[in-house]
Amino acid sequence: MYSIGIIVVVVLLALAFDYVNGFHDTANAIATSVSTKALSPRTAILIAATLNFLGAMSGTAVAETIGKNIVAPGMVTPMVIISALIGAIFWNLFTWRFGIPSSSSHALIGGLIGGVIAGFGASFVNWHGFLVILTGLIIAPIVGLAAGSLVMTLLFWLFKGTSPSRINNKFRKLQVVSACMASFAHGSNDAQKTMGIITMILVSSSLISTFQVPLWVKVACAGAMAAGTAVGGWRIIRTMGGKIFRIEPINGFAADFTSAVVIFSASHFGAPVSTTHVVSSSIMGVGAAKRLKGVRWNIARQIVIAWFVTIPSSALVAILIYKLLALLV
Repeated sequence: MYSIGIIVVVVLLALAFDYVNGFHDTANAIATSVSTKALSPRTAILIAATLNFLGAMSGTAVAETIGKNIVAPGMVTPMVIISALIGAIFWNLFTWRFGIPSSSSHALIGGLIGGVIAGFGASFVNWHGFLVILTGLIIAPIVGLAAGSLVMTLLFWLFKGTSPSRINNKFRKLQVVSACMASFAHGSNDAQKTMGIITMILVSSSLISTFQVPLWVKVACAGAMAAGTAVGGWRIIRTMGGKIFRIEPINGFAADFTSAVVIFSASHFGAPVSTTHVVSSSIMGVGAAKRLKGVRWNIARQIVIAWFVTIPSSALVAILIYKLLALLV
């Protein structure tokens, strides 16, 4: 049984991660609509914050996957979770500073693995569960890339012969709907990961007997992510909204619609995916369908590199934090 003070520290750090996740990943839902001027930045952020909150309250399947499939909740200690969260927060802030749309999900999972390895050893990580989660994290952006290209191709076929100005006016309005869908989907997946972390420590400390996310944890995580979303992540919005390729309203709608369907489907089945990866790959797929050479593949390459280095980097930071805490305690 851990002291209430330590548990409070863990919960506050988890909510801080959710807050950072909110402004780090705001671009996932609103970058394209802001880029095409379908929504003003202020309106886009208000929509994203509200729909993120509602999405976060929509279920707990992803929370259970995170909480049970990497390490048994009963084996989790406050130092492991604190190290994991600091590692994930550090990596999110580092990539945000340079406008790199990296994955908060990868950062959290990498941090958790690093904390467990530092505290107990690699054998205490449920590698089978990790590989299952990693498989989903890899497959989701591939699906986003293919689906984005398919949806964009279908839209081109449906609206061939229509004047570009008419298409843009129509899809600029539809982008409001797709931005709402993307924001809801983002909340349904990302906020639940922190719910899983908090519930792990509650089970480990015997404050609750079974892995069931309490209502106050749902509300707190949803509120923290919504608050972070309200701050906005303008560096990453610039990357997602215009540096990959020149986005028009029909492209923005296709990318947002595709990513929302992929992410919410994953949330329904309890699969934690990277919303950043799904959105960025959907944008690449849409851009490739429009004009293969029009995609700035050097930016895409930077994003892909960030995909592969996030888990080991956040794990390494978590290990270093754990060792430092061990010396201080």
